[in-house]
Amino acid sequence: MMIEIGQVEAIFRYPVKSMGGERLEAANLGWHGLEGDRRLALRRIEDRSGFPWLTATKLPELLLFHPQRREDGEQGNIPTHIRMPDGRGMPVFGEELAAEVGRRYGAPVEMMQLRHGVFDDASISVIATDTVREIGRLAGMSLDVRRFRPNVVVGLRQPVAFQEDEWLGGVLQFGEADDAPAVSVTMRDERCSMVNIDPDSAGLAPEMMKAIVRVHQNTAGIYGAVTRTGRLAVGQTIFLRAANEKRGCV
Repeated sequence: MMIEIGQVEAIFRYPVKSMGGERLEAANLGWHGLEGDRRLALRRIEDRSGFPWLTATKLPELLLFHPQRREDGEQGNIPTHIRMPDGRGMPVFGEELAAEVGRRYGAPVEMMQLRHGVFDDASISVIATDTVREIGRLAGMSLDVRRFRPNVVVGLRQPVAFQEDEWLGGVLQFGEADDAPAVSVTMRDERCSMVNIDPDSAGLAPEMMKAIVRVHQNTAGIYGAVTRTGRLAVGQTIFLRAANEKRGCV
């Protein structure tokens, strides 16, 4: 049995890991997440760890860099340029961009393109607006959902904060059709200091993460794995079904 839980309120894609995101009306959901999501990342050249990527937790102002596409260099879902915080545009694979970010970070970096993307734990993240609203209330702030870097934002039919926990082990289906895209809910989204960073100013607010740690074991929202590809769109009805209930081929 499928239960209607809400609608797709917003869709976000992040072409370059930890840089500014794009708000979309619709997007293709593939086996490795949204097409064009986190397919680029800045690698710290001198880092020999298992996670060499430069993120906003190490350079908060990275969120103020915005990927762009230009008509004279269309590359599908891969951006061609980056708009700098001062408004200048630089080619995404240019030496000038790498040098500028490296200067701000204090060590050399290079832009890399990854076929299946660079994800921390899973290729799809989902959060409900009521969860964001409750965290903001507890932190004493009005929150922008972009702090949480979600792919899909859910407007719940029954507004209850942290309702995402109840979806664990189930499958989110976007639309009623037998071939509707679907995501298996695999784990709660454990938060890092990214939530402290204002997406418009890169200013820090440590009370954000403190509130999440205090009230919900440092988790908010869920991660998922794609079980059926398809088209996501704002306004789509979202259903929850048990993991062992199958419709069509997944």
